Amino acid sequence: MADLDNKDQTEMDPADMEDVEEVEEEETGEDNSKAHQLTMQMMQNPQILAALQERLDGLVGSPSGYMESLPKVVKRRVNALKNLQVKCAHIEAKFYEEVHELERKYAALYQPLFDKRSDIVKAAYEPTDEECEWKPDEEEELTVSKQEEMKEKAKVEEEKKDEEKEDPKGIPEFWLTVFKNVDLLSEMLQEHDEPILKHLQDIKVKFSDAGQPMSFTLEFYFEPNDFFANTVLTKTYKMRSEPDESDPFSFDGPEIMGCTGCTVDWIKGKNVTLKTIKKKQKHKGRGTVRTVTKTVPNDSFFNFFSPPEVPESGELDEDSEAVLAADFEIGHFIRERIVPRAVLYFTGEAIEDDDDDYDEEGEEADDEEGEEEADEENDPDYEPKV
Repeated sequence: MADLDNKDQTEMDPADMEDVEEVEEEETGEDNSKAHQLTMQMMQNPQILAALQERLDGLVGSPSGYMESLPKVVKRRVNALKNLQVKCAHIEAKFYEEVHELERKYAALYQPLFDKRSDIVKAAYEPTDEECEWKPDEEEELTVSKQEEMKEKAKVEEEKKDEEKEDPKGIPEFWLTVFKNVDLLSEMLQEHDEPILKHLQDIKVKFSDAGQPMSFTLEFYFEPNDFFANTVLTKTYKMRSEPDESDPFSFDGPEIMGCTGCTVDWIKGKNVTLKTIKKKQKHKGRGTVRTVTKTVPNDSFFNFFSPPEVPESGELDEDSEAVLAADFEIGHFIRERIVPRAVLYFTGEAIEDDDDDYDEEGEEADDEEGEEEADEENDPDYEPKV
């Protein structure tokens, strides 16, 4: 702790040092209450707290010394347990491989329902009255008077639509609305992406065949449009369910090892992933100015189909790692949540469920913030935030 004390003293404000020294002088020959007072004053000093936190952070993950203190015969048995744990990790990896096979099996059972969903969205199929009847949950049931009121309102709206001769086909902008309702996806959307995504008719998940390395492909189906010639855009995620030999205890289920996009056959002048900018350049000698036109990358959802390539060495720069980490999260979310529950994200019901999952955590965070604010207010040097 001597080094820590020296470090703190060099970083502390001289006025703070004087306060500490005065308390130390008063403590000499007094009871433990003076020591407590000194401790409290030091703990209220942000510089001392920062230094202590730095020291504590350095201790995280470091050996406690307990293992070194064990007798050799006990250490041997602990090593035996660790070897058993490695075998457990390999069995767990096989478990996830079989889970992947189950996903493949049930994907085939889900697909006819998803195909019918797609047909309704794009107006290839008109559901029957029986299929359209929805009975609300008990919590959603309304009083008779309220139901009558809503029926009357709906009737007026229908008559109004008939007068305006509106005849929308299917469910307009279904997938675009889903994307806009989900924060993870809406953050990727740009205004120039929306006219294109109005043509998105379906998203499917295709799993790798039996016996092949684990992977899944997201398939985005588009109706003919004025932006690109493709009818399907794809993104394939390669996965691995195998403990790392160098760190087997880190295994926590299948991980995405890389992903491959596809080439978008943009119609000339419609590529929203690029933009043209004009820059003025001044000649150093003559002083003349010329205008140069340059094509540069542009923010767009469709960059999703051009992820950074992972080199064979597996080493990436920080920017590429961040892009791939976000990409993997998005791909997994589309596969696990968006495709199976699309209608609930369209209506917003799934979003409410997702929010509920974080309520308790949010309340805990609020409590912690409240405690921090109370501590700050007790600090004599505290200045309220404007």
